[in-house]
Amino acid sequence: MKITGQKVFVANVARTNLVFVKLYTDSGIDGVGEATLEWQTKVVVAAIEEAERALIGLDPFDVEHIVETLHRNSYWRTGAVLRSALGGIEAALLDIKGKALGVPVYELLGGKHRDRVKCYANHWFFGAEEPQDYAAKARHAVAQGFRALKWDPFEAAYLEMDRAQRHRTIEIVEAVRDAVGPDIDLMLDVHGRLNVPTAIAMSRALERFDLSWMEEPLPPESIDALADVRAKSAIPIAAGERYFEPERFAELIAKRAVDILQPDVGHLGGMFETKKVAGMAHTRFLPVAPHNPTGPVMNAMTLHLAASIPNFSIFETVMIDVPWRRELVSESLEFRDGHLMVPTAPGLGVALNEDACAKFPYEPTDLPIFSGSMNTRGVATGASVIGGRGSGD
Repeated sequence: MKITGQKVFVANVARTNLVFVKLYTDSGIDGVGEATLEWQTKVVVAAIEEAERALIGLDPFDVEHIVETLHRNSYWRTGAVLRSALGGIEAALLDIKGKALGVPVYELLGGKHRDRVKCYANHWFFGAEEPQDYAAKARHAVAQGFRALKWDPFEAAYLEMDRAQRHRTIEIVEAVRDAVGPDIDLMLDVHGRLNVPTAIAMSRALERFDLSWMEEPLPPESIDALADVRAKSAIPIAAGERYFEPERFAELIAKRAVDILQPDVGHLGGMFETKKVAGMAHTRFLPVAPHNPTGPVMNAMTLHLAASIPNFSIFETVMIDVPWRRELVSESLEFRDGHLMVPTAPGLGVALNEDACAKFPYEPTDLPIFSGSMNTRGVATGASVIGGRGSGD
C-alpha cells in the first residue's frame, strides 16, 4: 500500500476554523486526521501542505517512522504549528492502518484499558452573562447527564484583577456550585491570564467551592512560576495545552508544577507523543486529562488515546457546537451516565464529508479570551453535541 495523495479541508465553526487532513492510498483506503490550531488556521494549513511531497509514495503502515522523519526534516522540530500538523498527519496514517487491519486505533496504541471514559462538559455556559445565567446553564448540563463541568469565569482579567472583578468571579462560581450541589465536579479554566500573586489569592478565595482544578492559571512560559503557584494554591493545578514537547512535560513533572497534566493530542504532535507524556506521568502517579476543545476528528483521536493509557482521568467534551458539525463529520458518540463509550469501529471511527466542508469556508476569527467574550462564542448557532438520551440530540 502506498500514499497517493493528500488534501487539507478547512471548515468554519464560528468559534474557530477546523483543519482536517485526508490521506489517500492506492488501495482505496483513506484516512482522516485533525490539525486544528485555534486562531492560527492558515499557518497550520501551510505546514501540512509542506509535508505532502514527502508523503507521496510512502507506506502508510510506517506511522512512527514517517512522523519522526517529517519531524527531523522540518529542522525547526518544535512549536504549535509543526506539532499540530504532525498530529493530524499521524492520525490520518493510523486511521488508514486501523481500517486496513480491521481494528480500532487504540489497538495500534497498545490496546484499551477501559470501555468508557468519564466526561466533563465545556462550552455549556455559552450565552451566560450574569451569575444566575451560569447557574441555569449548569443545571441544564447536569440534566443532560454530565457529572463534571468546566468553564472560564475570569472574563476580561489579565495578570491582575481589581476587587470588582474578583468579586464577580467568586459570585459566578458560587452560583454554579449552589445550582449543581456538592456532588458535581467543577473545574475552572484561567487560560493563562493571571500573575503569581493573583493566581494564589484567587485559589484561596475559591477554595470553599471544592473545585477539582484550576487550569493554566499563568501564561505558559515559566514552569518555575507555575510551581510557585502550585506550592501555595488551595486548589489542584492543571496545565499542558500550550506545551508542545514531551521534554516540557518532563519539566512540569520534575518541578512539581502540576497536579493534573493536560496534553493536547494534536498540538503535542500526535497520539504516540502523548503516550510518552502519559507514561512519564504514570511513573509519578499523576493523572492525565487530555485537552480536547476543538473538532469531531480530534475528539475521536483523543478518545482512542484516552482508552489506551492507564492513568487517564477525565475527558473534555464540547457540549455545544454549531449545528453543521454533524454535516462535516459523521461521528457516533454514545453517552451514558456521564461517560462516553469507547468506539469499536476500525480506524478512528469517523468519516469526513468533503463537500460539506466547502459549504462552510474559512472565516477570520479573533481570540475572545481577553475581551471577556468567551461566553458568547457560537451562541446564535449553538446546538447540543452530546448529552441527554445519549445520541447527541
